Amino acid sequence: MLKGPVVCPFCGCGCSFYLDQRGGDLRGVVPSTSHPVSRGTLCIKGWRAFEFLGHPDRLKAPMVKKYGIIRETTWDEALDSVASRLLQIQKQHGQDAIGFLSSAKMSNEENYLFMKLARAVFKTNNIDHCARL
Repeated sequence: MLKGPVVCPFCGCGCSFYLDQRGGDLRGVVPSTSHPVSRGTLCIKGWRAFEFLGHPDRLKAPMVKKYGIIRETTWDEALDSVASRLLQIQKQHGQDAIGFLSSAKMSNEENYLFMKLARAVFKTNNIDHCARL
């Protein structure tokens, strides 16, 4: 049974494929022949894009490290931990000590808000994205 369509998570091209699922297991991907970007083809990353979904080492919940111990946590605690650590680094080392990396898979509006977070809240212009191929 094919699940999808989904957008490939690896670059900014936006190729589309279906997930091939049989008996509850992901078996592969099937490129979308009608998609205007991929047109029935995929790069090597796209062909293997399903493999991380069922990998036993894949994280399924946010994690935090305290006192050398990594443990599962809530999203609220994880985000609080990230924000407080970023602010601490900024206070100790200055605004240019931190940077923000965005994804080409985010919408223009999401990337705009991310840029505003970096520049207005953390006072840094160190922001980039992965849209370069």
